[in-house]
Amino acid sequence: MPVPVPVGVLRLPRGPEGSSRGFSPTSPRFQALLGGAAATQGVRATLRQRYLRGLAAARGRPTRFCLRAGVRVDAVFGAADVEAVAFQVDALRTPLGVQAAALLRCADVLAYSFLLD
Repeated sequence: MPVPVPVGVLRLPRGPEGSSRGFSPTSPRFQALLGGAAATQGVRATLRQRYLRGLAAARGRPTRFCLRAGVRVDAVFGAADVEAVAFQVDALRTPLGVQAAALLRCADVLAYSFLLD
């Protein structure tokens, strides 16, 4: 029968109030290590929310896409995938003609615009 190997226990230093383990979120050490990351995460979440609201507002509206190499195309915005890899559009008007439905790669889209009511 194998003998179990003891596992060391990592103990955090006592917190500023003396009874808990870890650090106070208001301590200078915590702010230096993680305070900026929490603020950055909040900003990123706000920007992501605005972007998703913009996508929701564009659904079903005529939209102009500016693509690489200076190409501009018009289409009716349909949807975007979760990973922001592609936009699904309908009635895509290109210099070569009209496509009933298409996917535009997000990497090729430099900008898009649509009118709000």
